[in-house]
Amino acid sequence: MTNHGIGDWIERRRVKSAGRLAVTAGDLELTYGEFGDRINRLANALTDRGVQQGERVAYLGENSVEFLETLFALGSIGAVFVPLNTRLAGPEVTFHLEDSGSKTLIASHTMEPLAVAGVEGTDIERVIFVNDGERVPAENGRLQLSSQQYDDVIASANAERPRVNVALEDLAIILYTSGTTGNPKGAMLSHSNLTWNAINVISDMPITNDEVALMISPMFHVAALGMGVLPTFLKGGQVILEPRFEPGRALELVERHKATFISGVPTTYQMIAEHPAWDTTDISSLKNLTCGGSAVPLRILEAYEDRGLSFTMGYGMTETSPGATTLPARYSCEKMGSAGLPQMHTHIRVADFDGNVLPAREVGEVQIQGPNVIKGYWNREEANRSSFITDDSGTWFRSGDMGYLDEDGFLFISDRLKDMIISGGENIYPAQIEQELAQLESIAAAAVFGVPDEKWGEVGRAAIMVREGHEITEQEVLSYLDGRLARYKIPKSVVFVEDMPRTASGKVRKPQLREMYGD
Repeated sequence: MTNHGIGDWIERRRVKSAGRLAVTAGDLELTYGEFGDRINRLANALTDRGVQQGERVAYLGENSVEFLETLFALGSIGAVFVPLNTRLAGPEVTFHLEDSGSKTLIASHTMEPLAVAGVEGTDIERVIFVNDGERVPAENGRLQLSSQQYDDVIASANAERPRVNVALEDLAIILYTSGTTGNPKGAMLSHSNLTWNAINVISDMPITNDEVALMISPMFHVAALGMGVLPTFLKGGQVILEPRFEPGRALELVERHKATFISGVPTTYQMIAEHPAWDTTDISSLKNLTCGGSAVPLRILEAYEDRGLSFTMGYGMTETSPGATTLPARYSCEKMGSAGLPQMHTHIRVADFDGNVLPAREVGEVQIQGPNVIKGYWNREEANRSSFITDDSGTWFRSGDMGYLDEDGFLFISDRLKDMIISGGENIYPAQIEQELAQLESIAAAAVFGVPDEKWGEVGRAAIMVREGHEITEQEVLSYLDGRLARYKIPKSVVFVEDMPRTASGKVRKPQLREMYGD
């Protein structure tokens, strides 16, 4: 029996990195050996409870040791990890569970009300609650009868290494990404995708076995997992987990643990630099700062450069596991505004919509090829057909983003073909919000677009036409969405309009909306 996937990484590291710390979470510290024992116990316990190879298991919770144990345990038995965003609303959790066909949910006790709301009406057969702090109880008879405690589950099994054949091309994770048609799509990340992405990261960045990586971004996003956690474990470094981001706490942990590596988004770096403890905290241990989601503002770059630090920035998406390009720190000023060069084992081209490759400086669609690119979406044949293009040079993923390559091969993103909003590192697609607003009888038409925001980079704004004979206020609109959508998706403001600018085919002209109502 041979495991070629990520589920075997920790087992191999327990010998190569014997006695070294693998994970720190609060007061808990686990060596690679201790971490590996817990992973094996969980894997065997899940097998004893009927979890089979290829079966999907969902996880709802903040950054924690249990999150990582579940990921690697499932990888060791060939099952599929489905991490859920803790900021989802109940109906959204239900959709993810139903769409993935998950039968098992592992959830933080602090997420119990959301877990209860999400499980109701699904095919979930078992729920395992992590003993991770003060319990937030929720009333639900079916869930209480079917639930178990995580520590009890782990204690019920032995630490023998599972013997399961897992191929590199086998499915490892289904990670949901919002779609332009409203419903999220499950990107299918294979063990190969995750492995090659980690190889790309350690090829482009000076990550060593002495790395101490502080995870301040949620691991249910592929950026923290793919750009931070997995490359660190591949090299045998240490991962420090924080359940949620707080800038002062992040600074404290950098100083206490001599952290060398942070993976974040512009908003988190801005909040750290603006914290009162910024000037007095010893951050001299830091050497690797990675940033994605959007460009780092010049004033933030300068604040870090004043402390002797620079950023490795990049471009990517869930579908590329997530890295596609890297802008090395030495080019942060010379190529300011660039998303960087293709990662070591990834190819980038800019093409027109027929697949014709365009010359330097000519804007087209960014297309990506490489072993880190997914093969497709879970049960989304139409999206699979439209998202890939095949020609003599192979199959390319169509990113939907517009950009160009300069004469040196550096990528510049010029616009988003899809109307995605990136707010504090979170991807928001307006179509899902617009579909919810369309349910309100008083709304004749609604369009959501992004507007600049000093703190979050970009936030949503809803333009609404009120149906004749009806009335509705901004507060009523926002209150309606609260509970139906994750809060980060809810627009921060509403403008009421007499008419919507439209194309001849009836589609709303969002660039024109931004011009009219974006200030």
